[in-house]
Amino acid sequence: MTKTNYPCDLHCHTTRSDGNDTPAELIENAVSLGMHAIAITDHDIIPPLEIEGEDAVAYAAKKGVWLIPGYEFSCDKLVDDIHICGYQMQWNHPELLAEVEAAANSKTDAYHQLCDILTREGMPVDWEEDVLKVTLPDGKTIQRKPEEVQRKYIFEAIAARGHAPSWSDAKIMVRDNPVLNNKRRKIDPFAAIDLIHKAGGVAVLAHPYLIDEKIAADAQAEGRPATRHEYILQLFEAGLDGIEARYTYNKTSYSGTLTPEEVEQEVRTLYADHTSFFSAGSDYHADAKKFDDPEANAAKIRLLGERGLTIEEFEKLPF
Repeated sequence: MTKTNYPCDLHCHTTRSDGNDTPAELIENAVSLGMHAIAITDHDIIPPLEIEGEDAVAYAAKKGVWLIPGYEFSCDKLVDDIHICGYQMQWNHPELLAEVEAAANSKTDAYHQLCDILTREGMPVDWEEDVLKVTLPDGKTIQRKPEEVQRKYIFEAIAARGHAPSWSDAKIMVRDNPVLNNKRRKIDPFAAIDLIHKAGGVAVLAHPYLIDEKIAADAQAEGRPATRHEYILQLFEAGLDGIEARYTYNKTSYSGTLTPEEVEQEVRTLYADHTSFFSAGSDYHADAKKFDDPEANAAKIRLLGERGLTIEEFEKLPF
């Protein structure tokens, strides 16, 4: 019997991007919860193909968990939170590998620049000390490579410095301040969908309601539609396969007023005629490891399987 809300979680992160579990730890946690399936969807990097010297999918299967390899594309530099997950791609596809390299290079430059901007604006964040240097739960210090930095690390540093109450508040602060919200190169979402299909994968829009309901005027001036709904319809017209309906909106930077259950119902109602399936996941990052007192911060911590699919729903997916 599963010890979590849903036995299948198709949106999980590891230390390969901004998560805090290694791939092996993520699988062990899934096993301990009695889960049926998980997907690794790290940001802008191919999933682990091997774990402890063994094929990653076979390693998980031996432990009793179905592992779906995935990749979360950060798309559209003008509109925040356009993220498209590609599942079951050919991970050695040359165009995909070129995109991984391009994304890594753009992140390094933009995130270092963001630290400089924050510092100039009176909110000091040091690239070397606050972002690249990491203190582990056991007190040991390690050094990140610049190309490994994710934007969330900057938000966490902002919060750790006391410039915002939490990483999600820091994200909103940066997003809503044109001085701070420096834009890095991101893949066009239509190009991401095309690339996923070229590599033999399935394209799913992640957390659709993290996209602002009204698209910013500057983005509209560059050809973006006026609303989130119109934007999503364009993605479906471009070949988007599925959309995430069940998600942990109550523990993210979601700025709307709907509950996660209300979002799910609205997404299912609006897009039932545009997709053959709905995906779901927690966006698990093992954030409990970042708090000295996880219980006191439970309202901020997304749990593995907190949102996801039933086994019956999972078995109907096309991948």
